[in-house]
Amino acid sequence: MVGSVFNTRCTGSSIGMSPDTNRRANRRTFLTLAGSGGMVGLAGCVSFGGGEGSGDDGSGDGSSDDGSGDGSSGDDGSGDGSSDDGSSDGGGGPDTIALGQPASLSGQWDFLQPGVSQATDAAVAHINEAGGPLDAELEVVRRDTAVDPQEARTVTTQLIENDGVAGIVGLYSSEINPLWDFLQDFEVPIVTPWPGSTFLDTRGGDKGTPEDLSDDEWIWRTVVGDTVHTSGSAVYALENDLDTLGVINGTTEGERSYVEGFLEVYENNGGTVAERVEVELGNSSYQSALSRLFDADFDAFLVSLPQESAITALNDWSDGGYGRQPILSDPLAQQAIIDQVGSDIHGAWAGSPGQSGPSYDTFEEAYSGQDGDAEINAWTPPAWDALMVTALAIERAGEASPEAIQRNLGPVSRSGGTVVHTFAEGKEALANGEEITYEGAATPVNFTQHGNVFGSVTISTAGENGFESTSEVPAEDIREYVAEGEY
Repeated sequence: MVGSVFNTRCTGSSIGMSPDTNRRANRRTFLTLAGSGGMVGLAGCVSFGGGEGSGDDGSGDGSSDDGSGDGSSGDDGSGDGSSDDGSSDGGGGPDTIALGQPASLSGQWDFLQPGVSQATDAAVAHINEAGGPLDAELEVVRRDTAVDPQEARTVTTQLIENDGVAGIVGLYSSEINPLWDFLQDFEVPIVTPWPGSTFLDTRGGDKGTPEDLSDDEWIWRTVVGDTVHTSGSAVYALENDLDTLGVINGTTEGERSYVEGFLEVYENNGGTVAERVEVELGNSSYQSALSRLFDADFDAFLVSLPQESAITALNDWSDGGYGRQPILSDPLAQQAIIDQVGSDIHGAWAGSPGQSGPSYDTFEEAYSGQDGDAEINAWTPPAWDALMVTALAIERAGEASPEAIQRNLGPVSRSGGTVVHTFAEGKEALANGEEITYEGAATPVNFTQHGNVFGSVTISTAGENGFESTSEVPAEDIREYVAEGEY
């Protein structure tokens, strides 16, 4: 179990920050007051000290919120007003560095969060065991957004303005896309393991000019985008002679993005869509939609829905005896689908971001040694990578300001330096004056100019023993289907 992290933050002086950063911090304070109805923070220092598990007892496990998602910041007046801003007495570096993690602790995607939380906590533990970035204790503040854009707006503001985080390691497509301009205004790097949206194919990153912040777009993703893994799924479908598809999908950004990425490659390479039906989420029955869909003639049908809605639709499909080959969007490759739908779902497959990065074994060992028994999913290795590359960016920069992190994410991940697979290796190499290239657990990372990564696609098939990896579409087989300007 990990503890809450809410320290006193002073808006007037930022340890390890440049004068430019202080000016921007003052601007952020103004934005907070103007945009959030007078949040606390005007008096120079804001106390978020102490409740149970706050980390103020010196246990320093480098951890995050306990996952309750209640944002219990201690602002009930219990704080004693003592300063715990992470500053050290001798003018050296900070004692603590905080990152923020907007999380799906509740809502329709909450079944994916335990694996990401466990991967994050394992990464924090590894980083701190290796001495921490700038010899400081790394902390993660985790707050629930329920993957709701308005809640994400509030949570992101809290993390940056109140909790004083130097960077964000979270946010989904469904949050980033509608909040794009709002997030850009903060000028705080967001390194996230979640978003697949094609919206980000040409948005984000440092545009290949790490020292020049004027063209930066501040979003980086350590998971391959939908353009990549849906391309792999489409290639696999065509290779298996599934030449005609039916499609049923939800109306939100994530579900549509998955389908559009899949169909772009599928149709451009000879596949045909016989029928596509869009449905609202949370319906008690999808029989009428399935009846419309299965009036058409096709070889397989693609399902892109959140888990709860997908279970309802697939149970209706099973009860209706419609048959044909199901292809599932990647979040649906979960044991709950098999448990709820039954043996009719055996043989269904999903293509998901591969788990074949150069440092996957290192990640898996650390993950299994962490408290918790969450199942590894497609977003857990990217969560590990997000923490590693951010901590290495801080270490290379020599300071923990948002601008410093932003300038160093590209340089610590792109080719040309000493290859490292962990923070410990990277910290040592940087101390020796070497440039480094972090190669991750999910992918080699190697951020593109738009902050994207590229990797293989794993095909997982449902059976008696759950979803098991049955094939892999190598990255080099997918590359030809992805525009070079995007990745």
